[in-house]
Amino acid sequence: MNIVELKNVTRVYTAGDHEMKALDGVDLTLEEGRFIVVLGPSGAGKSTLLNMLGGLDSPTSGTVVVGGKDISTLSNDELAEYRAETVGFVFQSYNLIPTLTVLENVALVKEIATDPLSSHDMLRAVGLEDHMKNFPSELSGGEQQRVSIARALAKNPKILLCDEPTGALDSETGVLVLKLLLKMAREYGKTIIIVTHNQNIAKMADTVIQVKNGKIKSCTDQENPLSADEVDW
Repeated sequence: MNIVELKNVTRVYTAGDHEMKALDGVDLTLEEGRFIVVLGPSGAGKSTLLNMLGGLDSPTSGTVVVGGKDISTLSNDELAEYRAETVGFVFQSYNLIPTLTVLENVALVKEIATDPLSSHDMLRAVGLEDHMKNFPSELSGGEQQRVSIARALAKNPKILLCDEPTGALDSETGVLVLKLLLKMAREYGKTIIIVTHNQNIAKMADTVIQVKNGKIKSCTDQENPLSADEVDW
């Protein structure tokens, strides 16, 4: 079943007399429950594509359909509801609240999500059951990233959008994070979409999307993606 359909999506940013096409006539269809990697150089349009799917930005023209809903036509209130119910976000920056414990940071999603999962269960899933009472400053970078993933998963989203989620991590911790994200797709049926410069992550993907100059250069399904342990990091 398709979960994402972009039709002739263009996003133009204007600064004075200058126009820049971040996305240029993008057509894209993605199936649910897959581990998807978006590759491309800086400025290619990867993050703009992710922002479109997350309802953080709107197309200048074209349609963005997620889960059968055309989110390009939604009001601000409807977009806020969409973000709360449908998508989770994992960024390179962890965006944790320093004055709250790990458990409290994850439990924040209960205020916006309509069908949240257990904060305790999500922290156990990412291997942080012994750190629930810690504050972010008491954790390593990899542990903080895992908290941000637990928080995103606790929303119980259909789609998890990840922008360079391992970019600030050492290779060993990055592999642990990728294993967790891969597990969410393989065992829990979540659609995981990762924007990255790391070609190795693409070896694990069910679908690899190449973006350049605001256009989709290729969208390829891989029959036998590698596991995180099989990739030569």
